[in-house]
Amino acid sequence: MGSNTTLVNAALLGKFLQGGSEYLGVHKEEINALNVFPVPDGDTGINMYLTVSSAANKISEESMANGVGKVAGDFAFGALMGARGNSGVILSQMFRGFSLALAGKTECTAEDLAEAMKKGVDLSYKSIMKPVEGTILTVFRELTAAAQAAAAKGAGLHEMIESAIEAGDKALENTPNQLPVLKEAGVVDAGGAGLLSFMRGGLMATESGEHKIADFQTRSSSLPDSSMTVESGPAFSMDEISTANIEFVYCTQLLIKGENMPIDEIRDHLSQDPPGDSLLVVGDESIIKIHFHNNHPGQVLEYCSRFGTLHDIIIDNMVDQHHETIAAQNASGQKPLNGQSTTEALPLDAPCGVVAVCAGEGMDTIFTELGATVISGGQTMNPSAEDILTAVENLPAAEIVILPNNSNIFLAADQVKSLTKKKIAVIHSKFVTQGLTAMLEFDPEKDAKTNSANMSRALEHVINGEITYAIRPAKYNGFNIKEGDILALMDGEIIANGKSLDKMLTKLVKKMVESANGSEIISLYRGQDIEEGEAQVLADVLADKFPDHEVELYYGGQPLYYFLLSVE
Repeated sequence: MGSNTTLVNAALLGKFLQGGSEYLGVHKEEINALNVFPVPDGDTGINMYLTVSSAANKISEESMANGVGKVAGDFAFGALMGARGNSGVILSQMFRGFSLALAGKTECTAEDLAEAMKKGVDLSYKSIMKPVEGTILTVFRELTAAAQAAAAKGAGLHEMIESAIEAGDKALENTPNQLPVLKEAGVVDAGGAGLLSFMRGGLMATESGEHKIADFQTRSSSLPDSSMTVESGPAFSMDEISTANIEFVYCTQLLIKGENMPIDEIRDHLSQDPPGDSLLVVGDESIIKIHFHNNHPGQVLEYCSRFGTLHDIIIDNMVDQHHETIAAQNASGQKPLNGQSTTEALPLDAPCGVVAVCAGEGMDTIFTELGATVISGGQTMNPSAEDILTAVENLPAAEIVILPNNSNIFLAADQVKSLTKKKIAVIHSKFVTQGLTAMLEFDPEKDAKTNSANMSRALEHVINGEITYAIRPAKYNGFNIKEGDILALMDGEIIANGKSLDKMLTKLVKKMVESANGSEIISLYRGQDIEEGEAQVLADVLADKFPDHEVELYYGGQPLYYFLLSVE
């Protein structure tokens, strides 16, 4: 299709969105490399790709048959549920605004698309409490303004997108002038670069007249497994729970696709009939996702079929799953942690529960023993909004506290508030060690608001440390960092770099102790790459150097970070 195309149909918009998603996947590692911090958790490219990949997977033949509004709506819904990291959440808001402007349209003009992009700009800026210039927001705003100007002059689709990309490139090149940290590192904004990769991929897909999915997928095959597992919360052995405690046997999941569907009416009906729990009804008037524990799945399907066509139907018998889990535990010899029973951990009918994000077998165990339901993830693989939502809905508590334990997960966690009927409190824990401290203040018999206040106050009394390594050379905050250097970070800021692990650890602890007046405890969590004997030697050295403190060593099992530390 030539550059004079002015009328856009569903097929053309679908090609653009899918092509952009896959081209972003091709360049994800280049985008990861633009992250300012040289630590091994720069996953902007992967987060953005997983977000748009989830979105592209929602575009179906049915989407294409129902016009540009349906294509944009399905894509936006997929982005919302699959949003990972702050960059992914911001992207999802861009596409949400875009879809709202195109709702109900069968076809649209280039000018309509430019106006839809403007709606995306407005919504994405509103989604951030304190928008920062020199980021993906700036790049999107500038390329959208250029698209509007070109469309107003009668430009066709391709000419409009070319103008937008040109303006976006200039805005991206200027980001180091807006954010000093980018200039010091010698890079442009990673999120903005990812957005422009998406735009270029969309343009190429529509210009070629052919969507070469297989070619893109072949070049993207190095992407790590994106699956996130929601692991069981309270520490107990499954054979200690009778299946009599499973009141609602069938876990029923499905998608409804239709037009003008009354999502609130459907949610209200299912909350009463048939009886059940863990009800999840999210989406919009054209696509609704349902998750529901009940004893009459046929009744659920019959009711839902009144509003549209049913898709992706899954009905699991949770009693069977329970017996299978017991058999697996017995076969592996797995025992309850510390001999705890379920009554010693979080009661199944507790008013309040906790969902915590962490990585590492040891960290998982510690959080679980403290009463949290764990989502595997963190520095290198942020959970999506849907991952967090699923954990929230599956937790048998009316109110939930979420511990993201990483600032890049805050926005995805905040998204969950609007996707569930449960009362949600998100604690802005930036570090896993903060989350552990917060868990000591958790009381399942108190409501989420009270727990949130108590747990948030606890964050103020802990100094957090990390020992990791540099994945590339960098200049940051006055440090000249070489690839492979050991990095010592205190509360997220690099305070030292060098070649010696023990020297960096000692320097970090000294700085942390000096910053924590009246502290008494140094907690050390060894990562998966540190042997127990080596860790114990280092812990003994710290005990000698800081005799006024008790040094506690734990197995965290976290990847990429040799040690996580707290001083309190």
